[in-house]
Amino acid sequence: MDQLELHRLAGEVGDALQRQEARLVTAESCTGGWVAKELTAIPGCSAWFDMGFVTYSNQAKQELLGVRAGTLETQGAVSEATVAEMAAGALTRSGAQVALAVSGIAGPGGGSPDKPVGLVCFGWATRAGGRRTTSEHFTGDREAVRAQAVARALRGVLDVLAT
Repeated sequence: MDQLELHRLAGEVGDALQRQEARLVTAESCTGGWVAKELTAIPGCSAWFDMGFVTYSNQAKQELLGVRAGTLETQGAVSEATVAEMAAGALTRSGAQVALAVSGIAGPGGGSPDKPVGLVCFGWATRAGGRRTTSEHFTGDREAVRAQAVARALRGVLDVLAT
């Protein structure tokens, strides 16, 4: 995944949001604000990008996004249940109409047999009630996993806006 492709995807997201007069909020963990960085690199993004949360720790996910302690204890930070709550919490705490959330294990350590390095979970939510989650397994080093996660997160916003 190269920088030009990420920039192109971010521009597409911006165009789609602007056409729908919608704003986006991001809730990121393993990508560390990279999605927001790509979006805010697009001139005029203030018309469609509301804000971004970088919630790396479980405590931050709970305090800033309202992720339930029980979800983190039973499902873990890298789970579709957690990203669903992250996306919902981001919507509640913003003026956006669309939210995306991402949490994963970028490596090189931190993986387990059940949740290997490269596992990334995504969640998208809309004020209209739409909710989607998915998980992907990416390969490569930490930077490659994170870049692929940014691209998938942006593609997911395009998918949500197309429905």
